[in-house]
Amino acid sequence: MDILNKNTKIWLNYTIGGIISLLLLWGIYVQVTKQLNSIDAAAWKQTGPEIYLWAGLLLMPANVLLEAYKWYVLVKSAQEITYWGALKSYLAGIAFSVITPNRIGEYPGRILYMQRKSTYRLVNVSVLGSVSQLLCLFLFGLAGLIYYNIAFPDYGGKIALIACIPATVFIAVLYWRFEVWLPILGRIRWLNKYIMYGRLLGRFTAKRQLFVLSISLLRFAIFTAQYLFLLRWLNVYVPMPEGFLMGSLFFWGMAVVPSIALTEIGERGLISTYLFHHFSQNTVGIMGATLGLWIVNLIIPAIIGSVLLFRMRLLR
Repeated sequence: MDILNKNTKIWLNYTIGGIISLLLLWGIYVQVTKQLNSIDAAAWKQTGPEIYLWAGLLLMPANVLLEAYKWYVLVKSAQEITYWGALKSYLAGIAFSVITPNRIGEYPGRILYMQRKSTYRLVNVSVLGSVSQLLCLFLFGLAGLIYYNIAFPDYGGKIALIACIPATVFIAVLYWRFEVWLPILGRIRWLNKYIMYGRLLGRFTAKRQLFVLSISLLRFAIFTAQYLFLLRWLNVYVPMPEGFLMGSLFFWGMAVVPSIALTEIGERGLISTYLFHHFSQNTVGIMGATLGLWIVNLIIPAIIGSVLLFRMRLLR
């Protein structure tokens, strides 16, 4: 009977995992096909030196490996894990993220793949990781807004800057003083089971928090550099320092405007063309680089993550 039950679980795991994998792969295929058809084919024909394309592509593994290492640092405070396990969990999360608004499914996807008894602990370290990424995004976004208001002052830019400053301060306090607000949540009875596990965050020293934030900052810098390389490849010439700040502002804008990872390319295109038209009128190239960036950093890892989900053990 035990052997039968074990074999049944194995069969069910592969069946469920296979269905999830196929559904995600089909969803990715449909979305990519739709978005490619929405971009003028001329964007992929009128390209510049291929060195820029290769530079953007080769930075993708660095992005993936860095984020997996940050996840490894966070998770190992809650349970035993190898770097390889953290990497697979991260890729699975990417697969789920492409079909959820603002990629909110990424961390639940990571946790679902791991399927450990310490789920509540993983939720807490996931929150800390999300806040570090959000703080990084707002710090770069704030820098971009300051530059934008100096170079291209307008009413909307001033409002965005005024709103971004207190939001950035709030997120910074949230990240660095979690030991202050966590007990406040503990007063809510139905949250007690989460907060008792949340005390493990006390293991995170300021030095480790700084390390996690540094990884987030480095990843953001790499991500923005990829965007600039793809813009150059598609003949959108933007000065690197100014382009980096404008790219930072673009990513900040995409974070504060709700969207689904790939289904809102029109929305992303509107923001990118609005910002980069100050440097180039090559709208087709700007749209193509925007789509290309998400294909490189989301679709390729998501395909790998979808395949990994085939072996996900939902039943133990």
